[in-house]
Amino acid sequence: LNQTREDHEKTFKSVSGEIFSVSSVEFLNGRCLCSLFDRLLLIGGTVDLQTSDFAHAAKIYFRLALKANDVGDYFPIWGTCLGFQLLTVLVAEENLLSKTPAENISLPLNFTSEAASSPMFEAFPPELLTALSQEALAANFHHFGVTDQMFMRNEKLRSFFSVLSLNKAENGVVFVSTMEGRKYPFYGVQWHPEVNRFQWNPLYSFPHSQNAVRMSSLLAEFFVNEGRRSSHHFIQAEEESKELIYNYNPLYVANFTSYEQIYFF
Repeated sequence: LNQTREDHEKTFKSVSGEIFSVSSVEFLNGRCLCSLFDRLLLIGGTVDLQTSDFAHAAKIYFRLALKANDVGDYFPIWGTCLGFQLLTVLVAEENLLSKTPAENISLPLNFTSEAASSPMFEAFPPELLTALSQEALAANFHHFGVTDQMFMRNEKLRSFFSVLSLNKAENGVVFVSTMEGRKYPFYGVQWHPEVNRFQWNPLYSFPHSQNAVRMSSLLAEFFVNEGRRSSHHFIQAEEESKELIYNYNPLYVANFTSYEQIYFF
């Protein structure tokens, strides 16, 4: 059983991006839609980063994306929270996570010098970047992450990704919170930009200020625009419609989770 929260769907739908379901089990059984999707989103969750079906399917997609980009076939990947962590495992070829608790807390981003030349933040006006560095706009819901020291000690990670921001966990450990590929259009955030616009549970740290909403919108626009650079597409409209997430009905789960609705497929 696969799942995705409705805020991911709403985030990209709001900036003219369509959402398609990718079943890990179907993919591992030989059903690959790699040539039809123009981007891949690795969402958050609580599965094993090396042994789960999600991890195995993501590894295959990741390798296909590397090969595609190497021959000029543009294909971007975005990882959020667990997806961020999974990208580090796929690149480092080992699990380098440490305890970096930042559960239900919003933080400003401590930008590195590399953020100034980052494609991810290129469309951000200066005042919004300043706000992102000073205001608690990045919602964190994680117990593990990659420390800055571990990241810089690992040659594979260091050469593959640029570190755009750092943050300090509740135990005082500094972790990498934002990264992007140096050569490949691969992006990762340990935090959750999607919750700023579409989650409202008052018990949780979901930023809803004007700057929080603008930041979330611009990152969604950025990734959708990255997908527009890809030549991948469905040939037949009927085929496309069968893969849309809307073939499944989201379930209301706010009475026992921090989120409102989840798609199961």
